[in-house]
Amino acid sequence: MTATIDAIRGVLIETLELQQSPEELTADTALFGALPELDSFGVVALVGALEDRFDITIDDDEFGADLFETVGTLTDFVDSKIPD
Repeated sequence: MTATIDAIRGVLIETLELQQSPEELTADTALFGALPELDSFGVVALVGALEDRFDITIDDDEFGADLFETVGTLTDFVDSKIPD
């Protein structure tokens, strides 16, 4: 998870225009339901930004509230999508 967590933090802060510093976004930081910026529009913007940043494709049936539960769950998912 440490390979991409810094990049995930950067994408979250930039895309959602968060005021938190990267260090404040730990693997346990709650996302969906905890960040007002992560509404339905925020999810769409975030998915697009993740796809662009990591050159991955996230299918509609792959994302739900559990994917955006924490920074860690999001990082694990992105890590699983990046080819070895």
